[in-house]
Amino acid sequence: MPDNQRNNAPIKTIRAGQIEAAIWSQQKEQDGRTFVQHSTRVQKRYKDKDGNWKSTDYYWPSDLANLELVTRKAIEFTRLRESGHDDGDSSS
Repeated sequence: MPDNQRNNAPIKTIRAGQIEAAIWSQQKEQDGRTFVQHSTRVQKRYKDKDGNWKSTDYYWPSDLANLELVTRKAIEFTRLRESGHDDGDSSS
């Protein structure tokens, strides 16, 4: 994730079980035109033996259905936003 996004909250977070997709948007300029570009981070959240929250990008076979679900929802959200057809849900 770019450093300038580390301090900003995602515009959308999609969760299914322990799997989470966080989506950020960034306004860009190219060839005199302005557009919005999205980036997405997908991770699994869990608590370690001491009760501290941790993240990983390793998944068990049982995680894969939720992984597919959050990535499909992230694709849908970003494509609708980038095409100008906002889904009307800007909540996290």
